[in-house]
Amino acid sequence: MDALPPHFSVLGAVPASGRPDLLAEPVAAAIARLPEALVFEIDPALADTAALNAALNLPADSAANCVIVTGRRAGDERTVACLALATTRVDVNRTVKQKLDVRKASFAPMEHATEVSGMEYGGITPVGLPAGWPIWIDAAVDAQPWVCIGAGTRAAKLLVPGSSLKHLPGAEVVEGLAG
Repeated sequence: MDALPPHFSVLGAVPASGRPDLLAEPVAAAIARLPEALVFEIDPALADTAALNAALNLPADSAANCVIVTGRRAGDERTVACLALATTRVDVNRTVKQKLDVRKASFAPMEHATEVSGMEYGGITPVGLPAGWPIWIDAAVDAQPWVCIGAGTRAAKLLVPGSSLKHLPGAEVVEGLAG
């Protein structure tokens, strides 16, 4: 495991397993799957990536966002979590739609995403998502030595090695997921 880069080492992050109070309930229940995960507390007003990066002077490509995408095929709703660097956008209209095998894919409405994930908007993370959901991780996230992701709440963020995320249940690295 690579050492934390200087821009992360000043954040006061501690092992996430030791601070379940900073994590949403489903994240706390699943954090043992990422024993190297660190957590740090933030002002909830900084939960959005751009605000956090600006306030903490973090590089733009140091964070990844998790979005929930849904689509239907023959009356069957299909849901996937997509994780991409904050400097990119998930290719919902081509890559996700094709891989999900639906005619139309779209971002899940905020209320639906927070309700089914048990996480807060601005804190949704691939850690602790409902069983059976695929998690697609853009290859650029997988290549990051460390990346900042949600902790399930707006009051904290996780730091994890990008390559550790592919070991979550249902996770798969998808080349070209975002651009």
